[in-house]
Amino acid sequence: MADKASPFRIAAIVRDLPYRNWTLYIGLLLCLTVQPEASAQRKRPATPYYPEAGNWEKRTPESQGLNAARLQEAIRFAQENEAKAPRNLREAHYQGFGKEPFGDAIGPFKDRGEPTGLIIKGGYIVAEWGNPEEVNLTYSVSKSFLSTVVGLAWQQGLIRRLEDRVHPYMAPIIPYTLAPAVNKADLLDQPEVLEPFASPHNQKITWDHLLRQTSDWEGTLWGKPDWADRPQGEATSWRTRPRNEPGSVYKYNDVRVNVLALAATNLWRRPLPLVLKEKVMDPIGASGSWRWLGYENSWIVLDGQPVQVVSGGAHWGGGMFISALDQARFGYLTLRRGRWKEQQLLSEAWMAHALTPTSANTGYGVMNYFLNTDKKQFPSAPESAFAHLGAGTNMVYVDRENDLIIVARWIENSALDGLIARVLQSLQP
Repeated sequence: MADKASPFRIAAIVRDLPYRNWTLYIGLLLCLTVQPEASAQRKRPATPYYPEAGNWEKRTPESQGLNAARLQEAIRFAQENEAKAPRNLREAHYQGFGKEPFGDAIGPFKDRGEPTGLIIKGGYIVAEWGNPEEVNLTYSVSKSFLSTVVGLAWQQGLIRRLEDRVHPYMAPIIPYTLAPAVNKADLLDQPEVLEPFASPHNQKITWDHLLRQTSDWEGTLWGKPDWADRPQGEATSWRTRPRNEPGSVYKYNDVRVNVLALAATNLWRRPLPLVLKEKVMDPIGASGSWRWLGYENSWIVLDGQPVQVVSGGAHWGGGMFISALDQARFGYLTLRRGRWKEQQLLSEAWMAHALTPTSANTGYGVMNYFLNTDKKQFPSAPESAFAHLGAGTNMVYVDRENDLIIVARWIENSALDGLIARVLQSLQP
């Protein structure tokens, strides 16, 4: 059957009109047939490419508008600026964080590989170096996965408002340990239940404070006092300094990150790696090679089962062990503002929140979204760009303005902007 706006329908209406009106008919015909179709084609957005599981399409740099020679210069720059720390990451730990008070490693390490990276333009892999399939620690990029499972809890209503205090959400937390070979009387004064938000100061802390590293949480978790992570000032003041009002001061602190991981585990009543796998990593087609680990002593009893609470980085070992390819998939999810094919895995509201800074740190959203506010983080990049960053250095650079992802692993931190600048220069004719 002919459509009511088809040329056949119009012809039936106007066939008996005087000749002088046929010019009107021809104009009307063009308006109703040719122009709307052309207009629709102009307005119809291109469907982004999403890689299938186990298969990420590669294209030449030229096909995506990049200069191949300049791109090779960027890769050479990344390889020449390999991180100076030892590839034996346990050794590297004791040369760095291990020198802090109570800095002994309590989670696993794995020797890292060679400098590795990927460049993804328009969704397609246009360049790579090293071994993108090799599983390595990703240090504080783990925090972006941690904030993601908290964001998912908010999406599902497990958290009503991110501005809610954490304390009312917390059930008793029972540490899981084998029966100690000591007299029980020796443990008489030791608490049997963890209450990480019971103190007057900690009761004021919200989910958003923890997400943004502005909580100033006080206490000890998994044998690590909060003041022992990157201690500041005189040693005599570490345990007695005045507390900052939650939300007022930014302080990068892995003890407090691990408190958030504990609170999120308590909230989900499931191991966080299972939540991440089901809600994010499987839908985006990540490999089965990644593992998210905690510490030898970060075990709790959860609904009658022993569960390991993961860490938000490898400050004392553990954290996310993952390939550059899987890092890139997660980065691509955040480039597409939480959408993967037909699914909005991370809500637009969550992504907007994650990319909104606070006055306490205008270059930081939720962990671990490093923003480029005023182009301070990456002077060569657009201000709208951001990155998931961790020690090593591990970087997942996300640039919506240029539809670009750069994954770089085991590169000197001081060379990050130089790498980004060279990749962006390759976009020029």
